[in-house]
Amino acid sequence: MGVLAVLAAERKLVDAALDRLLPPSDAWPCRLHEAMRYAVFGGGKRVRPILARLTCRAAGGDPETILEAACALELIHTYSLVHDDLPALDNDTLRRGRSTVHVAYGEALAILVGDALLSEAFRVLGTYPGGDELAPRRVEACRLVAVAVGSSGMVGGQVEDLEATGQPPDSARLERIHRAKTGALLAASVELGAVLTGVDTPTRERFTRFGQSLGLLFQIADDILDVTGTASSLGKSPGKDAAAGKLTYPAVYGLPAARRKLSRLAAELRAEAVALEGRGGTLAAFVEYIASRDR
Repeated sequence: MGVLAVLAAERKLVDAALDRLLPPSDAWPCRLHEAMRYAVFGGGKRVRPILARLTCRAAGGDPETILEAACALELIHTYSLVHDDLPALDNDTLRRGRSTVHVAYGEALAILVGDALLSEAFRVLGTYPGGDELAPRRVEACRLVAVAVGSSGMVGGQVEDLEATGQPPDSARLERIHRAKTGALLAASVELGAVLTGVDTPTRERFTRFGQSLGLLFQIADDILDVTGTASSLGKSPGKDAAAGKLTYPAVYGLPAARRKLSRLAAELRAEAVALEGRGGTLAAFVEYIASRDR
């Protein structure tokens, strides 16, 4: 099965699990739950939960055992998008080809949707996979994800991204922002798959380093797409980073150099994926998908 078919099958599994985990839209408070589902079921690629499951398989585990826990990553990612789109931050009106949550439901409810999704994610991480014998792994999963999305990770990266807007090009600051704002949760997705599989510490560290580099690759590709993509292909407003004076790889290095960086990093990651999983594994194909995606 090719990587696109694998990803399509994985998305179906993740979407079905998310549907089971989220409160139904007719449960009190109905408007909040309706808006949460609007945010989650807007056509996302499900990169983070799929990545956790692929890592679990690569580490010798059964990805079905971590399906629900992996979905927590998507809830956190969706919360971050809902808040990023708010007028106080990126002020975007289009996400995945639809109105952003604050446009569709109002700014106050959008803030609460993000709050609820983040809380729900940690409920899921603290519950799955079940069983007393797996309690230590659940605790470590909660800890590593909390660090990844907190003040020293995703939220901290968002803060520095705001502070760097309109400032002179700075390559060190750019990489720091990308590794925190986007890369930290992607790295945690890889690490989560390894932790819930129960790998030893050296193996976990190898997967973690792989995840950190993959997060950087993802954001470089995103930066390039903001320059080269269209609203129809991206499902969101292109060109906003440049218009806002954001610190991006094309802004700092230029588009040709950014593409070369993407190509070099992708080659390194494919080699590392083969070392982790063996030839013919899905992780290397997933790297290629991230590097060559058009949305």
